Amino acid sequence: MNIDDDKIIKGFQEFNPDITKKYFYGYCRRAYFVLDSKYQLQNKVGLDFYSLAHEYYLQLLSHNFRQLTDRPKKMKLSAFMFKGFWFVTMDALKARKKEFENSTDADIVMQYVRSTDREEGMMEQIAEAVSHHYKDRTMAHLAWELFVLGYKQNEVSAEVGLTPSAVNQRYKKMMEEVVTPFVIENYGSGIFLGAKSASIAPAGVAYEATIDVREEVNRSYAYECECSMAEESVNIANTRIISNDRETKRVRRMRSTITPEFITSLRENEIFVFGSNLRGIHAGGAGHMAHVHFGAEMGNGVGIQGQSYAIPTMQGGVETIKPYVDQFLAYASQHKELHFLITPIGCGIAGFEPEDIAPLFEAAKDIENVSLPESFWDIL
Repeated sequence: MNIDDDKIIKGFQEFNPDITKKYFYGYCRRAYFVLDSKYQLQNKVGLDFYSLAHEYYLQLLSHNFRQLTDRPKKMKLSAFMFKGFWFVTMDALKARKKEFENSTDADIVMQYVRSTDREEGMMEQIAEAVSHHYKDRTMAHLAWELFVLGYKQNEVSAEVGLTPSAVNQRYKKMMEEVVTPFVIENYGSGIFLGAKSASIAPAGVAYEATIDVREEVNRSYAYECECSMAEESVNIANTRIISNDRETKRVRRMRSTITPEFITSLRENEIFVFGSNLRGIHAGGAGHMAHVHFGAEMGNGVGIQGQSYAIPTMQGGVETIKPYVDQFLAYASQHKELHFLITPIGCGIAGFEPEDIAPLFEAAKDIENVSLPESFWDIL
């Protein structure tokens, strides 16, 4: 059932997840559909629906949605929000165009590195090469955050105590002096095959390397098949037993580690895990609860804060949330003395559903001191 514009805005201001999903994201999707047909937004990094919608939401939130209440009286909310979303999109397109015009061979190399999954541990190797080359803790930390964890430059600037400009300068320096030469030397054939510029690959290496790899794969494949067939009959029976045992343990653990639907107090060793944003505006929902009761700090959108832990969920699609979830799971594994109560992060005003977020916590099933919402367990 539709409601009038004033009630919709009130729902936004009260952080009503149903109204926010239906009307805020609904209106934004209409605008995105029109703009995508003209600018092909889905094919451009940082211009996916959620990146733009989250940016628009945070702009409105920072002024308590006053832009909407102060709109021209005769203008419908849907039309006004279309215009607002259009401005956000145009700003993002301008920023991307400026970045693209300044792209270098190093950018092409980095695009290859981030697009391939053939070389396991590539990012870790790059970070290690940077650390070894400079022997500087700041450069090593930047390399780990940017390449391995996948954070953006502006996200790590405050953490390392540098301005975004200073982070960018160091990024360009390590790309030029270490990363590009390292990738070309170790993965030149892949870049030759996958990048637009063939001049990046060492001369004569790509073709020969490809032939060698294919021959080696063919030689080893037949032997591996024979071995695997011999072992398969033995493994099938064992696998069934192990699978049944694991399933029993999983169900038993699930029932004992479901996060309560309503949390008003915590035991001394419990941590309230909530969805946040990188600006640290803990204004509504679980974020507000964390700020008022469990020590979450305004302006701090990531990590442990008092008896709470913030996981950013409003900076783009699900893929932008994963590095923060991985970081949290590593932290939880290292602090067995604490018990972490994960709320349905990202499933409120961030606009996602449990089906989107739950798979990010797959590894949490084996971490004893982590509780998950029942909606996540239903997916996992």
